[in-house]
Amino acid sequence: MRTRSGPRAGVTAVLAAALALGVAGCVSLDEPEQTPSPTAGGNPAQLLGQLTVAGAGSMKGYSRNRFPHWRDTGKNCDVRDNVLKRDGENIKLSGCNVVGGRWESAYDGRALSDPSDVDIDHMVPLANAWRSGADEWDDAKRGDFANDLDRPQLIAVSATSNRAKGDQDPSQWKPANRSYWCQYAADWVRVKHHWGLTVTSAEKAALTDMLEDCTWASNP
Repeated sequence: MRTRSGPRAGVTAVLAAALALGVAGCVSLDEPEQTPSPTAGGNPAQLLGQLTVAGAGSMKGYSRNRFPHWRDTGKNCDVRDNVLKRDGENIKLSGCNVVGGRWESAYDGRALSDPSDVDIDHMVPLANAWRSGADEWDDAKRGDFANDLDRPQLIAVSATSNRAKGDQDPSQWKPANRSYWCQYAADWVRVKHHWGLTVTSAEKAALTDMLEDCTWASNP
């Protein structure tokens, strides 16, 4: 566990106390959490080989409401706020709401400073998950999936890139930022593997191609 000392520790203590007391106004956080390594939790290429290949299921019965989000994570705070804080820099808060900061959209490289221009994308889209096996879950489990902060399922990106992606899989859409393809493919695989979701043959082929260009993909 990392510890702080000196003036920075005092600032951190004051900030924590202010948030705990619900002090009005804005505060700034400038230490975002680190993005996990693409190989954390297992080699993505190996995990991809463990996924079940199946045709895309029906959209019958699908609704975003079947994946309840965003869950509360504190007083006037929800999962969306958590992701904005985690993925941004120089975050400004009003209570628990993110009102300012800086985000770099990994999908297209855009720099964003207005939270309203930032979307929280589900790495594996809800509709894709429905077609991949989530249609058989109950709404509580679908809610766990839609609010999953433990896997790389949620990411702050530009609204334009998120809308362009829609519910498409990597055989249909890839980030314009090609340098992010390794991370994108690894995260997609890790989410599907954890949740036991299937992949189509075209989806698996696209992910295989993306992972083959990664220097770490062939290592155990």
